[in-house]
Amino acid sequence: MKEDLTITTTYLKEKGFDKPEIGIILGTGLGKLVEQINIENEISYNHIPHFPTATVEFHQGKFIYGELAGKKVVVMQGRFHFYEGYSLQDVTFPVRIMKELGIKKLLVSNAAGAINKNFKKGDLMLIDDHINLQGGSPLAFKGISQFGERFVDMSAPYDANMNAKFKEIAQKNTITLHEGVYASVVGPQLETSAEYRYLGIIGADAVGMSTVPEIIVANHLQLPVAAISVLTDECDPDNLKPVNVKEIIAIANQAEPQLVKLFSELIRDL
Repeated sequence: MKEDLTITTTYLKEKGFDKPEIGIILGTGLGKLVEQINIENEISYNHIPHFPTATVEFHQGKFIYGELAGKKVVVMQGRFHFYEGYSLQDVTFPVRIMKELGIKKLLVSNAAGAINKNFKKGDLMLIDDHINLQGGSPLAFKGISQFGERFVDMSAPYDANMNAKFKEIAQKNTITLHEGVYASVVGPQLETSAEYRYLGIIGADAVGMSTVPEIIVANHLQLPVAAISVLTDECDPDNLKPVNVKEIIAIANQAEPQLVKLFSELIRDL
């Protein structure tokens, strides 16, 4: 992996990805933040050496560099998932690349299902803890000690300072921002009623198929990270309806302006 990191980082630096301060990972249906960026360069994933390629049809698959709210940012417009057949090391490779490029903070977004019955679709949830149900770890590979501490502490995986700022910004702009626990499952199938019931019992407020591997690697890299879920459906096991993916994307799009506001104002404050 070390050689791949060097080759990829060198390629991106030569393309002008120069000392970004903040990395951003945009989840399903959450691409409008890019419209706020003064883009200096963008490259499709399939042109970047050793980079995975996004295979989900509603993920753009672009690495973007530019300025947002007065800060240099590097943005993943579309992420990779374990369910696409990639390893967890592949899924998190871009986080390591962003760190190599120089980012000091990482912001992550995703679309998720609301387990907590007090949360409604279209709401936002600030992640303050998570449950890893993906059956593996992006740190579980030979040679991990070359990259840092093998046994990474996860007692506080989400940065308290950025989370506090997010809450202040939400309050100031009258944005509903819940706080809760995100459970990350493999997918790509959606959950059964019994699985949603189980997730609620073990303490999950929302469920999705991403984010946690990236958070683990950010902590491994000692990179402060914060994450927000856009809640796109309500997962009530007693009143479960078939999932409409088009509706999920539409709800993510409706909620996105609030997410853009939170991310932009936070970046301005950092």
